[in-house]
Amino acid sequence: MAYYRRWRYAAFLGGFVGLLGLTLYPIAISPMIDPSEYKKIQKETRKNIRQEDIQPGNMKVWSDPFDRKKPQNE
Repeated sequence: MAYYRRWRYAAFLGGFVGLLGLTLYPIAISPMIDPSEYKKIQKETRKNIRQEDIQPGNMKVWSDPFDRKKPQNE
């Protein structure tokens, strides 16, 4: 009888984890694996927006702070 309880508990936990994985896959995992669809949507929705015009407080548009300056003499 104790073996049967352990089996049911393991099946319940396995089913719960599987259901959770199936639920989260299209929401969280799939976009991380292939973000091309979301990049295409973002490019389409932002095509008529100039970031300089909507930047708050006349702040400079973000740039990479680790971008190294190239020497002038090259």
